[in-house]
Amino acid sequence: MGIAHLYLSLAILTEVIGTSCMKLTEGFTRPVPTIVMAVCYIAAIWLMSLSVRTLPIGFVYAVWAGVGIVVIALVGVFLYDEPVDLPGAAGIALIVGGVVLLNAFSRMGGRA
Repeated sequence: MGIAHLYLSLAILTEVIGTSCMKLTEGFTRPVPTIVMAVCYIAAIWLMSLSVRTLPIGFVYAVWAGVGIVVIALVGVFLYDEPVDLPGAAGIALIVGGVVLLNAFSRMGGRA
């Protein structure tokens, strides 16, 4: 894993933290979670901008969005006790499959 992939991983992590805090902001009425969310979103976009210096933007955005969706869905289930049903689980499984396919077999991510 190169530095660009590390930047992408950190972008995903900060975006997930920011999105997790969004629910805690209660419509931006709570200052601390609102500030944490904003800082995390700024950091996520900055880190993603560093990763697209060397990785294709389509690959970066697909992985960022796909992994972010899956992790946020899990955060919703485990942290916020949100339900998941069979169609939702199937959709998430398809997203995971797409990210695996991109990373394992596509040249978009800089692999030969």
